[in-house]
Amino acid sequence: MSRTHHILTTICLVLFTIINSYSQQKIVYRFEIHQEIGPAMNRLTQKAIAEAEKRKASFIMVDMDTYGGTIDDADQIRTALLRTKIPTLVFIRNNAASAGALISIACDSIYMSPGSTIGAACVVNQEGQLMPEKYQSYMRKKMRATAEETGRNPLIAEGMADEKLVIDSIKQKGKIVTFTVKEALKYGYCNGEVEKPEEILTKLRGGPYVIEDHESTLAEKAVLWLINPAISGLLLLVIFGGIYLEFKAPGTFLPIGLSLVGAVLYFAPLYLEGLAANWEIALFAVGIILIIIEIFVTPGSFIIGAAGILFTITGLALALVRNIDFDFTFVPHGALSFAFLMVAVAMAIPLILLVAFGKSLFDSPFFKKVSDVGELKHSHGYSIKDNSLQALIGASGSALTNLRPSGRIEINGEPYNSVTDGGFIEKGEQVKVINVHNTQLVVTKA
Repeated sequence: MSRTHHILTTICLVLFTIINSYSQQKIVYRFEIHQEIGPAMNRLTQKAIAEAEKRKASFIMVDMDTYGGTIDDADQIRTALLRTKIPTLVFIRNNAASAGALISIACDSIYMSPGSTIGAACVVNQEGQLMPEKYQSYMRKKMRATAEETGRNPLIAEGMADEKLVIDSIKQKGKIVTFTVKEALKYGYCNGEVEKPEEILTKLRGGPYVIEDHESTLAEKAVLWLINPAISGLLLLVIFGGIYLEFKAPGTFLPIGLSLVGAVLYFAPLYLEGLAANWEIALFAVGIILIIIEIFVTPGSFIIGAAGILFTITGLALALVRNIDFDFTFVPHGALSFAFLMVAVAMAIPLILLVAFGKSLFDSPFFKKVSDVGELKHSHGYSIKDNSLQALIGASGSALTNLRPSGRIEINGEPYNSVTDGGFIEKGEQVKVINVHNTQLVVTKA
């Protein structure tokens, strides 16, 4: 009995030790900055810090490897790190350049892996060219103020962003400060050289510590997936394809519904990423409204339709680049032209397919089934006065307006609302009625 009691006591003590040890482990909450610093990284940082505070983490660790990014987002990340009451540390895996250097020196402790660097914080554009003085001055003062806040030499921090500054034995005029691990250790910009983040835990007092990684939400992953250029291109095809199909068969609703869903999926992630501005989305919406007016209200006016197409393309294209209103300073060379080309191609492809395969599509059982939703059938209790339209099948006439694809034609001196069977028909061209859809004549070139 005593032996059994002894075994049970030993087991209980072991379990208690394990449980007690686990309960005493303190959290080091880690998140990564391994890409260009922008709105996505800004949001991730804010959420990671909030989660660390919620979980009462002992430390926040930034796993850093970046060449920089936008100043405003880097400044917001820097401010969040300075304001949190949880001690912060950064592990520089390889690079902490430009905006990455600003974020690094905002942390209470800096650890660097062998061969890594920190510095080179001058503000440059996508081609690596120095930005105007107003940007450089802002960055210099942010670097200096951050170093003062975290107890590091502010002159060195300023020297990372000022090529004119001279620092005895550290920096000559015309150079900017970029430290290796050894140099950073020497001048107080590194607290230790480590091979991997886990080694940092052994250097922290009050342990034991365990690293917990911040997990991106499904929504965050979806945003990153949707802003992929290939996905954006497919969404553009959905937007324009839906618009063309709805113009061809008004009242169908399914195509225009898909188009609206495509527009939401196109603009929403770009808006969250800080690319699409409110006025760019509004420009797109106005363009769509003008196109609808051109097709259904004033067919053949051309000016309204051309303005609608211009506004639509411009809104979609500008949403793809990082412009600030009409300031394209931070837009990479060729990016704006590529954005307009991408939208124009996406607009042309559905039109080409519609012209080539429109008749087959609109005669297909699926499309007829879908489009029947909008028809006012006698079997449903409707009385349609324009039964005489059926008698016009096979008749010839001329286009009173441009049909793109809707417009008006004239037969025996009488005007009729019409839609083409897939292509465009210019004003004055001869047409032939081949079908009736709702209250519109379906025509083709005679």
